[in-house]
Amino acid sequence: MATHSKRRTPPPIVFIVLGFILFIAVPRLVPWLQSWEGTFPRSFLEAIASRPSRVMSRMSFGERLLLTSGNTSDQQKGVEAFARKDYATAAKHFQIALEQRPNDPETLIYLNNAKVGDRPTLQIAVSVPIGSNPNVAQEILRGVAQAQDEINSQGGIKGVGLQVQIANDDNDAQIAEQIAEAFTNNRRILAVIGHNATDASLAAAPIYEKEGLVMVSPTSFANSLSGFGDYIFRTVPNIGAIATPLAEHMVKQKGLQTIAICYDSQAPDNVSFYEEFVPALSGLGGKIVSVACDFASPTFNPQMVMRDIIRSRAQGIVFAPHIDRINRAIALMQNNSTRLPLFGSPTLYTMQTLQEGGSHVSGLILSVPWFPSEPFATKAQQRWAGRVNWRTAMSYDAAQAVIAGLQENTTRDGLQKVLQKAGFTATGANGQVQFLPTGDRVGNGILVQVVSDGRGGDRFTLLKRP
Repeated sequence: MATHSKRRTPPPIVFIVLGFILFIAVPRLVPWLQSWEGTFPRSFLEAIASRPSRVMSRMSFGERLLLTSGNTSDQQKGVEAFARKDYATAAKHFQIALEQRPNDPETLIYLNNAKVGDRPTLQIAVSVPIGSNPNVAQEILRGVAQAQDEINSQGGIKGVGLQVQIANDDNDAQIAEQIAEAFTNNRRILAVIGHNATDASLAAAPIYEKEGLVMVSPTSFANSLSGFGDYIFRTVPNIGAIATPLAEHMVKQKGLQTIAICYDSQAPDNVSFYEEFVPALSGLGGKIVSVACDFASPTFNPQMVMRDIIRSRAQGIVFAPHIDRINRAIALMQNNSTRLPLFGSPTLYTMQTLQEGGSHVSGLILSVPWFPSEPFATKAQQRWAGRVNWRTAMSYDAAQAVIAGLQENTTRDGLQKVLQKAGFTATGANGQVQFLPTGDRVGNGILVQVVSDGRGGDRFTLLKRP
């Protein structure tokens, strides 16, 4: 009797490994294959290039909604029409959706993209942490959306409409790398506004620098981005120019000498703030008390930390948290039973601080890159039916810088040369946008303070300009 051996099926791990290899390899393979266009059939290249990718589900010109909270039926109809290239119908639905939710920047961007439709266009991108911090994502998107809306309402850049692609990087370094590769592979993308947190910006920056694509971060202020490369810019000043005015105010105006500082060791932005603030304070005769206070610590306990701060006889506390761990800083403030004076980095300059901190953040003083002034504040309030913050202003400035550069040159390399030249300026939310040779913005920190708004809430008010 003959015996037949059964065909052995590879274990599941084999398919998992193969799938992972394809996921990593395909995005890098596409540009190489495209360079051999004369060798491989076009149909083959197009099939490879259109292979589904997880990263593409994080990106949209208007064919999908990335912000998923509180969406309307008209938004959904708009993205469906946009996906099938029915731009007139998409614009109609996006317009209705915007009237229903006038403070929604994603819809305004998609509306402007749909109005341009399939006509000649210039394209830029913006990468924000939609999944991990949707409020911050919307703050940044509002600045970009407002700049796009203004230039397109004026007829575009030399008569050509501007389209913006939105990406969700979750402030995650690995995702930011994948998105950066997708942006650089799309030769129509001429510049990127982003990323938000410095860890995401640092992960993406080498890719932009290598491939020659301008990146303008509106919010990353870590020292490690200063002088990173010819294609890396930011619209916040160097962190030293933000930390030093705060130290000077604490010592010279408040008469404080002994300070506790709580920062996040996993947040490059605020590590840099710490590294600039400490020597600035020491140079003025102040000193930092020896209290372990790291918002990134898995054993962080606000009650115990505040107990140690009080025992150290500190005269004030400086807070420098990661944007996604502001809640820990607020928890510490809520345990400030002795009402020690509170100070902080620009990270705390957000509505979350006011809303969650309540009376516990009253009197908090921050050094920040921007404070509302005319005429931008009025235009922004009319556009968004409410106040905007520094992230909106800095992303507006980033978009304005890119738009001004594209008015002179609409190539990737040409744009970089325009932004880097000594005489370049762009009109921003508060005056001119200019860059230092390091890619940092020319400027200094502004001091703001939390005060009562007279209606049972709090607001930020201008304390001191440089």
